[in-house]
Amino acid sequence: MRAETLTAEEAVRDTGWVFDNKTGDVSLESFVASGDDEVRRYLKIFGFPKGSTRDLSMVEIGSGIGRMTAGFTKRFRLVHAADVDAAFLERCRETVFHHGEPTVLRTLHVVDGRTLDLPNASVDLAFSYITLQHCGATDAQSLVSEALRVTKSGGLIALNFRTWTPLDAALVPLGGVVRVLWRAPKVAKHMARVRALTRLGWQANRLSPDDVLAGIGLDLIGSRLRDVTIIHSPRRRVRVSADGVKKLTVRRVHPSHWWLVARLA
Repeated sequence: MRAETLTAEEAVRDTGWVFDNKTGDVSLESFVASGDDEVRRYLKIFGFPKGSTRDLSMVEIGSGIGRMTAGFTKRFRLVHAADVDAAFLERCRETVFHHGEPTVLRTLHVVDGRTLDLPNASVDLAFSYITLQHCGATDAQSLVSEALRVTKSGGLIALNFRTWTPLDAALVPLGGVVRVLWRAPKVAKHMARVRALTRLGWQANRLSPDDVLAGIGLDLIGSRLRDVTIIHSPRRRVRVSADGVKKLTVRRVHPSHWWLVARLA
């Protein structure tokens, strides 16, 4: 069966380990339930009391097939689900139809992988989770700039990144090799069935807080950006050189991940 003909349920059952780190019998319902749990947890971490987002709009950069999107649609007035893969967006619409609020969903195809087809200052929250690490570094930085552009004054950006670990000295070069081999269709077909190779190939960059903040422009901290916070695991020491940036540890954050959370002035 061709991947683009899979229903959302079939996609989760066939490739749930890619999206949800689970093997075995993974249903669309359990897949969405795990995303809903993370939506609730992260909104609380970002300072949104229960029910406070009902009149707000948001863009989810990297919606995939809707694991968290469904939960967002039950909590926001308008949700733009953005992804580089049009087939994912089709599955996302199906997932939200069955497990969310389809009337508030808008899908957005990120054709070039780096820009969002949304007006300036049009959303209250720009959110991205386990997506920017799959982009080339320059595309990831471009999407950060786009998140700032489309977020309203007083709105929030909450963007997740992956940073360096000692294992990356080997993992990053191996991931590059995998992506080169993916260009050969016959080889790629077999490689796509191997979980470790797929996960290696999807890891396209490692960005530190200093990398991202420098890309935004340090002069914007305190002028355009307020309450800039780096959220990270207590098991990981994170270095931030910029002045005026707070750090917050949260136990549920993976040690190799960190979040940039900031409010637009």
